[in-house]
Amino acid sequence: MKLKSIFTNSFGILISRITGLGRDVLMASALGASVWSDMFFVAFKLPNLFRRIFAEGAFTQAFMPSFVASSHKGVFATAIFLRFLLFLTAFSLLITLFPEPITKLMAWGWSDALISQTSPLTAINFWYLDLIFIVTFLGTILQYKNHFATTAMSTVLLNIAMIAALYIYMKEEPKTVAYALSFAVLIGGVLQVLAHLVTLERLHLHKLLLGGYKYRKNKDVEAEKKRFSALFLPGILGNSTPQVSAFIDTILATFLAVGSVSYLFYANRLFQLPLAIIAIATATVLFPSVSKALKNHNETQAYQNLNQAFWLLAFLLGAATLGGFILAEPIIWALFERGKFTQAQTLQTASVLQMYMLGLLPFGLAKLFSLFLYASHRHLKAAQIALYSLIVSVTLSLLLMRPLGASGLALAGSIGGWVLFVFTVKGVGVHRFVAIIKLKITLYFLFTMILLGVLFAWLNDVLLTFIR
Repeated sequence: MKLKSIFTNSFGILISRITGLGRDVLMASALGASVWSDMFFVAFKLPNLFRRIFAEGAFTQAFMPSFVASSHKGVFATAIFLRFLLFLTAFSLLITLFPEPITKLMAWGWSDALISQTSPLTAINFWYLDLIFIVTFLGTILQYKNHFATTAMSTVLLNIAMIAALYIYMKEEPKTVAYALSFAVLIGGVLQVLAHLVTLERLHLHKLLLGGYKYRKNKDVEAEKKRFSALFLPGILGNSTPQVSAFIDTILATFLAVGSVSYLFYANRLFQLPLAIIAIATATVLFPSVSKALKNHNETQAYQNLNQAFWLLAFLLGAATLGGFILAEPIIWALFERGKFTQAQTLQTASVLQMYMLGLLPFGLAKLFSLFLYASHRHLKAAQIALYSLIVSVTLSLLLMRPLGASGLALAGSIGGWVLFVFTVKGVGVHRFVAIIKLKITLYFLFTMILLGVLFAWLNDVLLTFIR
């Protein structure tokens, strides 16, 4: 297991998420959990959904196995890049011309007047999708050569652009702040693309793509393109359950009280922090090695990585789950309760965060086990498993949203995470899971979690006394 690469990737993602939290703190102070914050989050939701799908592994896990197996890597990569970029550019132009239908799709519960106000923000933010695809594509090429730092750190540039906009405009009226944030998203995306291009040239990987473009008509990669196409849609569905579930929750939240979209956004941002720096960082680093090992029929090496990574993730994600659940209110208070973000909004957001944290461990471990489905080209199986999870999540969201509000939506997503984990383990092989769960280590794990739970409960009591 490449611990150095994992820690490097985790550190980069951690810095990105810390600057993201700084951005969210300023945003909460400037907009609170209000109509305008809801409007911006809805407008940013679709490109942000695709950012998470593309940037956090789904595109890579569909593209990497085909790229590894390709006999004309430059030509194959260039063909896929041009196909996607052309489609996304045309789609973005369509959304720019007709933003209201897609906005209505994301906010069914809103009035026509509110949809009309939000639509221009949707049109601006949507162009970030084109930029993040370029970033993800270039990042995947870098990952093939075991370079992870640029992609992990690049989101810092997006956050810095948005922080700058907030710093300059936060005392203006909410409408101005929302528009400034939207244009800052595009500026951040451009900076991310430039950072990847510089790294690509520094590592001399630009020659691979330039050569692929030059000889694209002389090399036959049709069979490889067809194989990728067969894997892509199942791969996207199979690897994006948390993102799709959160997207649907945002739509459902528009039928709830004002501020519900914002509660979900702020809480989900905190939930995504440990998921990204622990589970996604580990999976990103291991995936190229697992793909190459399985391609070379070296299953022993591939599953050795699984055994070593499982307990690392279990301990770290278990600790994060306990900390996030028990300390939810002090965490939200420390990060967001200032300016227009009130004590009542802190309590609402903390409740949502607690429900999200119940799904952290299963989502993280499912991410690890799913590597072996994608590396062995079993994308359709992963998609079927994700569909089961999504059906459970959406069904429970519809049942729980009225009695529990936004917290019910988060709880439904967490239950869906457990369904995803159970079926993913079954798909990879229950015997693999049983071989990992050794009695001695399991007892150590449970004992450690009990001690951490007691410590966090004591700390929570101390902090709540100080806060209130």
